[in-house]
Amino acid sequence: MSASASTAKSSADLELRLTRIFDAPRELVFAAWTRAEHAVHWFAPPGFRVTSCTMDLRVGGTWRSCMRWPDGSDHWQGGVFHEIVPPERLVFSYAWEDERGRPKHETIVTVRLEPRGTKTALSFHQAVFESESSRSSHGGGWNGSLDVLAEYLAKRASRA
Repeated sequence: MSASASTAKSSADLELRLTRIFDAPRELVFAAWTRAEHAVHWFAPPGFRVTSCTMDLRVGGTWRSCMRWPDGSDHWQGGVFHEIVPPERLVFSYAWEDERGRPKHETIVTVRLEPRGTKTALSFHQAVFESESSRSSHGGGWNGSLDVLAEYLAKRASRA
């Protein structure tokens, strides 16, 4: 195997890609990603809870949230918004914080939303992780969070 083929495989192994179809209009899905009053209801997988969330939705603005784990410990995460194209695209940095509130390894998350009739197709990409195990862990977390988002959106859409 050539060095370039090996590098390409390694890079792909450190990226997370997910797709989902939500039974909700694109504008609502975008709002769920960009408004703290929505994010507190779904920005954590089952068994976890968001106890705080702030979002300064502008390019260069920051977001920060606290996730309470099932053991009762609080873990902070946050980042910076890099691109905001309502209601179709959102790009932001993502990093867990250490005990002093400093960001650890930063990744970039890109969320794309496409209308599919009354539904919305989501394409999610996060990269570059430090390890395959970190990517796998985030994959489990994001899949769980997206399950919670689907339930949240179904409740919100049924009220509209």
